Amino acid sequence: MIEIVPHPRGFMVAVRAQPGARRAGVLGERAGALRLAVAAPPEKGKANAALAALLAERLGVRTSQVALIAGEAARVKRFLVEGLP
Repeated sequence: MIEIVPHPRGFMVAVRAQPGARRAGVLGERAGALRLAVAAPPEKGKANAALAALLAERLGVRTSQVALIAGEAARVKRFLVEGLP
């Protein structure tokens, strides 16, 4: 089950990243984290920005409502999604 933690500004979700993939998309769940694949390489924050954009698209929110909170250089990251209960 995907770990979703309430936050005063929305909720936090754990994401397991797969940068450099052929195709972007949701791959499922692994160890409590949402598995997301992005084509962007893991350099200079490109993959993190692509992950935030993909997460925003799938949740139906603006990209500005999704922020990386933890795990900038790690495979497992935590994103804050604002504006949703």
